[in-house]
This record gives sequence, structure tokens and C-alpha cells, in this order.
Amino acid sequence: MIIIDGKDAVLGRLASYAAKEAMKGEEIAVVNCDEIIITGNKKDIKKDFEIRKTWVGSTQKGPKNSFLPEKIVKKTIRGMLPNARRSGRGRDAIKRIKCYVGVPKEFEGAKKIHLKENKHKFIMVKDLR
Repeated sequence: MIIIDGKDAVLGRLASYAAKEAMKGEEIAVVNCDEIIITGNKKDIKKDFEIRKTWVGSTQKGPKNSFLPEKIVKKTIRGMLPNARRSGRGRDAIKRIKCYVGVPKEFEGAKKIHLKENKHKFIMVKDLR
């Protein structure tokens, strides 16, 4: 099992790494999902997510987007997998990925992979609510 620490990691880079490892057959656990950063202008990122909140379709149809940090991260990873919604390798790979806010007790003493990168323009996933 690969445990990825999301603290100060860039969302796109973390998602591509997790997707690649899941396609190889590895079990992936992403911890500290609320501290992952999205690079770019804060106003533009917030505006984009505010627009997505209003996309609910009719009362019976979607898309219905969740804005919990762990679901934002998992949806980003899912977008980097082939056929993640239909049958195939991508669907099997997304089942091997777990995302957590904070660090669960079972992963506290384990060795984690840190994907840190210093960026000066960013917003954290927890600030998108």
C-alpha cells in the first residue's frame, strides 16, 4: 500500500501520480486531503467552483457535485483514469484509491510519500467551501 501525504502537494501532480500507481495495481491512500493546494489565481479558482455548485440540472438529474475535500481529490484522480465510470481497468483502479481528511489511526506510524512543491499563488482545497 502506498500512502501519499497531501500536505502542500499540488492537486494535479498528486492525482496523476496516484492514478499511475493505481493503474499498476497498487492500493493508494491519500491522507490530509484538505491541505492539498490548487495553483493559480484564488479568485478564478473560487469563481470556477462557485459556478459548479450551481450545476444541479433538474430535480431528478445531475450533475450533483460534492465539495468535500476528499471527494474533490478523488474526482480529480478519477478524471485521470481511462474508463473510470464504465467497466475496465480504470474502474478497477478507482476502487483501489481511498482519500481521507486528516490522518487515520491506522496510517499514523506508516511511511508516507510527500509530493511537496513550493508555489506562491495557490488556494487550499478546504478553502473552496
